[in-house]
Amino acid sequence: RVWEYVKLRVRETGLRAIASANRSFDLSAFLNGSQAAYKMILEAYWSGDKAELAGLCDDDVYASFAEAIDARTEKGETLENRLVRIDNAQIVEASLRGRLAHVTVRLDADIAAVTRDKDGHIVGGTMTDAVATHDLWTFSREIGSANPNWKLSETDEAE
Repeated sequence: RVWEYVKLRVRETGLRAIASANRSFDLSAFLNGSQAAYKMILEAYWSGDKAELAGLCDDDVYASFAEAIDARTEKGETLENRLVRIDNAQIVEASLRGRLAHVTVRLDADIAAVTRDKDGHIVGGTMTDAVATHDLWTFSREIGSANPNWKLSETDEAE
């Protein structure tokens, strides 16, 4: 219980620091944007669209996604995944380090996923049963940047 209070205070302090440094920061708009980015990034990854990913992710996250796409392509596998719904999007951490703002969002979603081999045969998953996923995605943005977009800078599974 004490730990939850500490985490809440740290998150609130981080959000206040970001809002103070960036007067146009809107929490509701950020959460809506994080959900839209989640969908766009997942769909780009699933379809192997590295150009789209490059614009949405920082260099490290992009490199990880590109490596996984290349490995999948080399094996001749394709993904037929679909984001069924996002059940919850909640900011769990926020900080401002220098001029770099970081906001971590927990995204609870249902995803239907199928992997096909080079011959089109299903090697994993099903489109009829969505799987509950729980992700922690951190978005970052330099305060004062001419580019208003946040980039995905870290991904992790939530507990």
